[in-house]
Amino acid sequence: MNAELPPVAPEVVAAAVEQLTSRLRKKLDATIETYATLPVTVDGAVRRVRCGEDAEVTLTPGPSGAVTDAGQAECSCLLAPRCLHRTAVLGAAPVADADTAVETPVPSSKSAPDDAPELTTSQQDTDSGQPSAGPTPAQVAAAAGLWGAAAALLAAGVPGAGAVPQAELLRAAHTARLAGLHRPEAAALRVVRAVRAARARHDGHRLADLVAALRELLLTSGLLAASDPDPALVGTARRGYRPGGGLRVHGVCREPVISATGYGGVVTHVLSDDGRWFSVADVKPGGASRARGAATATVALGSGSVDHAQLSRGGLLISGATLSPDGRLGAGKGVRATPVPGLSWTSGPLAGLFSRPLAEAAVARLAVGAASDPERSGQGAEELIGCDVIVVGANEDHLFVRESAADGEGLLFRLVPASSHPGLAHAANFRRLAARPGLRLRVVGRLDPDRAATLRPLAVGPLPDEAATLRLPAEWAGHADLGYDRLEGAHFPPAEELPAVTGVSALPPDPVAEAPLWRLRRLVEVAVSGGRRAAAEPARNGDRAAGAAALRRSGFRTAADLAEALAAEADRRSRDVFGRTQQADPDEYARAWLAAAVCLSGTERALVEATWRPSAVVG
Repeated sequence: MNAELPPVAPEVVAAAVEQLTSRLRKKLDATIETYATLPVTVDGAVRRVRCGEDAEVTLTPGPSGAVTDAGQAECSCLLAPRCLHRTAVLGAAPVADADTAVETPVPSSKSAPDDAPELTTSQQDTDSGQPSAGPTPAQVAAAAGLWGAAAALLAAGVPGAGAVPQAELLRAAHTARLAGLHRPEAAALRVVRAVRAARARHDGHRLADLVAALRELLLTSGLLAASDPDPALVGTARRGYRPGGGLRVHGVCREPVISATGYGGVVTHVLSDDGRWFSVADVKPGGASRARGAATATVALGSGSVDHAQLSRGGLLISGATLSPDGRLGAGKGVRATPVPGLSWTSGPLAGLFSRPLAEAAVARLAVGAASDPERSGQGAEELIGCDVIVVGANEDHLFVRESAADGEGLLFRLVPASSHPGLAHAANFRRLAARPGLRLRVVGRLDPDRAATLRPLAVGPLPDEAATLRLPAEWAGHADLGYDRLEGAHFPPAEELPAVTGVSALPPDPVAEAPLWRLRRLVEVAVSGGRRAAAEPARNGDRAAGAAALRRSGFRTAADLAEALAAEADRRSRDVFGRTQQADPDEYARAWLAAAVCLSGTERALVEATWRPSAVVG
């Protein structure tokens, strides 16, 4: 992917690939890889890519900043628009979000544009066209198309999931959007982005993200194709602001946003007088450079006289507020906002963030949505959480901290950087914090639902009435935004004022990472990264029985059965009428993989929740 190119709507990419001849399709993957490294000429909103001596591709994005129409992508060669140059440049560009493709407001205020607000039930029924009795015939057909494209991509694995299989999935995603299947469509776009990142060996790629997206896509599309009536499977569109009346909010912190789709910007998290979380986002195409620049960009909300740095340490009195169901504050014509003095983390509703026991708050957050929608059980983790901690030590990329408690027996857990991007301040700040065991801190961050007792901090501040704590400049108003503000030596107390703390070397292993479930996890991940042939290896080399036996000895009997079934199905072959071996139908293989992936996800989720309970200790 070339982040300098504008995002492109899924249907535009799919149509371009479909127009190519079979001969050109065979060259497409290699050409995309080459064009992703070509320089991009910027002329206002227009982007140009020189593809050899006789061809130049011109992309002219619409008002949303994305290419949403085939006519916005042109090539100067004689074969255009059915040429390899144009299609390869489109394939090298980021995939636009669904709401961008229909020219609606950009990205969510969360960690990436994939996180979308939800509508109320009545809005959802209106937008999706789904009656309460179940999906319509058009939605069932669209879901079946998504399932088929996803199953084919799973069987091929990352090495075989080139531009053509991706285009098939993008075409199916576009059909799903037209049918109102918002949730599976969003999952399909996440799959394509993750596959591209894996094939390009992108630094930010995580195989676990691809597995999760593919699991979500197969689960939702499979159930909808079977006419499951659960409205949560349809999902919701990214729109639907509602009147919020008068509102007074207080800034808590800023969060940089750098998305895999080529977007960048900032989200400022605020808290109302009655303790509700809201956010103000400024996220547009631009990547890391825009994320840094947006830190002090003007807040597009009413007054226009406050920037994000000021809002994170100040407040706003808003009249005529408009709210999305996920807490995003809108900037409609009737919105008026007046700057007001901010609150410190020690007063008003902000002080309440640190009054609840961490274990109680964490378990409550992780449980949100689990009963109605297992695939989104981590949704509650999006709401920020506050705690007082003591730095105990460091290991690799994370800090060990202990919750500050009167008896000194507070919960021990991890802090992990919210972002590892070198253009942000997270990593440098963590190195300085790691060098000072015994330091007392106030932390505001987001729970990581995939790791044992882990918090990803967005901001830190001094612990009240403590000498061994941060000493921040007055203009920082009592806290440092870890993605933007850089902690220096003068911000810390002298080393002699830091009390001695107990080390972490003797702690027991991480129950999530060290559980025998790694055997099932490895099989599920290998099936995605290597394809069906790689998943069949345990059945061929005799390791299948040994792995299943180890799982059964540890009490994971269901996981053992599913691992055996997946390996056996991966190795299954059929024969044609001439007796020749051929690949079996991908549907049964996809069902076997999905069953194993869902079991793995649910079991690991239960283990993560257990590590946040007071009796749990992590290492």
